[in-house]
Amino acid sequence: MHLEGPWLSTTGKRKGKQKFASSEAKRRAEQLDQDWKDIQKKWGVEAEEKKRKRAMAAEPLQYSLNSPNQRTTAHIPSRGDSTGNAVLKPNPVYTGTKVKGIGTMHKSNAVPIFSDEEAIAISTMRR
Repeated sequence: MHLEGPWLSTTGKRKGKQKFASSEAKRRAEQLDQDWKDIQKKWGVEAEEKKRKRAMAAEPLQYSLNSPNQRTTAHIPSRGDSTGNAVLKPNPVYTGTKVKGIGTMHKSNAVPIFSDEEAIAISTMRR
């Protein structure tokens, strides 16, 4: 952060009071704001009252263990006789003779060992 310029700052991001270019611009902005409030009153739309009515009319939150996304119908099994039609895959087992074992080289890194020389080399390796 010490190499970055002042544009990369997390402080001073809030804008201050609005400054008008002239007193005429300020007068015009205030007049427009007042006209807008008058129009809202004329049509019966008051922002704060509207928000309050909307909040009061909203349905209160209700929490339950049954969320609306859960199924409410009974479970329907996919098959009536429950015999199944898939065969369990056998666990893979090494049946060859090339690999003599598995050694740990560094940080629990499993390495296959094919010969006695490799086993000796792995056991004498330094961290």
